[in-house]
Amino acid sequence: MSDLHEQIAGRLDAVRARIAAAAARAGRPAGAVRLVAVSKTYPASHVLAAVAHGQRDFGENKVQEGLEKIAGTAENSIRWHIIGHLQSNKARKAAEAFDWVHAIDSVSLLRKVDEGAAGAGRRPKLLVQVDLAGEATKFGAPPDEVVEIFAAADGLKAAALVGLMLLPPAVDAPDDARPWFRRLVALRDSLAASGVPASRLAELSMGMSHDFEVAIEEGATIVRIGSAIFGERR
Repeated sequence: MSDLHEQIAGRLDAVRARIAAAAARAGRPAGAVRLVAVSKTYPASHVLAAVAHGQRDFGENKVQEGLEKIAGTAENSIRWHIIGHLQSNKARKAAEAFDWVHAIDSVSLLRKVDEGAAGAGRRPKLLVQVDLAGEATKFGAPPDEVVEIFAAADGLKAAALVGLMLLPPAVDAPDDARPWFRRLVALRDSLAASGVPASRLAELSMGMSHDFEVAIEEGATIVRIGSAIFGERR
């Protein structure tokens, strides 16, 4: 085993152990949390090293970079997630290549991804990215527009809307992110109470390398972790 493989295998084991411990604290099985290894800016060699240690879900921020890695790792069984802002002119390409899209922030984008998926004969899973803090530098749908997006999901032909995604404001201490995770859970519960089917609210994508344990304690079903697996980005 090469040094790269050993390093990534060791970090993966450590992250998995931390996920299991956080899930146990919340009274949940470790298997209730999906680990997405965020491979943005890292080469395909890092993805393949993680695959060799049993990792199957990988996340990319940019469609083009993701497409290049998908092509470079095509012989492997990988589920690809697009987790960064998705421009409408890239919606079709994303739908054709990615298994999960975490970046739905409008009815228009929802429909464009669905059209692309239908044309390609694919059935990607979609998450609505919510902007709870109203940050000018971040994307996401304001809470009052989320209801409209879920209502539009009745018209989906190929894609499936399965939950919510959050990128909270940057905080110094992981526990400072807890209120934001709780607000996303409260939004999920509000949507459920309004009649949104449980199947469309099954997933909560929240938590990254610095705060994923807090996110799991608050109910995350998907965590997006990059540097804790692959090392610090240059």
